[in-house]
Amino acid sequence: MLTLKIQQMTIDGAPYTCPECLSEAFTLDGGSFIDAMPVHGNCWQSHSWEAIPITVGDLKRIKEASTGRQRPEDADLFEITIGGAVLAGELYPEVTPEDVKAAVRVYWRRLVKPAIRKQRRRAVRAVTQPVKQAARNTVAAAKAGALEAAWTAQAGGYEPDPDYTPEPINPCPACRGKGAHAIETRLHDTTTVPCSVCSGTGEID
Repeated sequence: MLTLKIQQMTIDGAPYTCPECLSEAFTLDGGSFIDAMPVHGNCWQSHSWEAIPITVGDLKRIKEASTGRQRPEDADLFEITIGGAVLAGELYPEVTPEDVKAAVRVYWRRLVKPAIRKQRRRAVRAVTQPVKQAARNTVAAAKAGALEAAWTAQAGGYEPDPDYTPEPINPCPACRGKGAHAIETRLHDTTTVPCSVCSGTGEID
């Protein structure tokens, strides 16, 4: 059985459509191999009609007269004459290798390539972000140092105490954080001995 998918068709310049819904797209179905047998039209809304004066032989002529498609932008056109009436139109495009290539290019350009670009940007950020953060921290530290120096200059400056010793975090209970014991005797002056508990550090773990 021969079936042609019609995208649009005219008879002597007048649009030929489904008689019920006026759909321009339909199929012409020949139910026999005999050229003189009539064909039926069927639209996408399941309407069916006898497509007089088209016969099975005319379907074969339309198929032979169609231009075919070589590129995605081409239209598969046809034109034949039946009893003095000119049938012209466009067949529904069949998929060609060029259509497949065009679809692959669109898929690559719109889906795959943006995804790869997004992953690449994410990888670059993973490498550069710590560097940028470290640079920002360095700049912030420099600014803080400059502000401290400016405040010190406005306050008249200060000199650090060379003998200053910070308080121990965990002071030794034996020497009370002093790191040594002072022993007083009647025979000698006061003697200082290191604390055996904290080994003279003034702190315990």
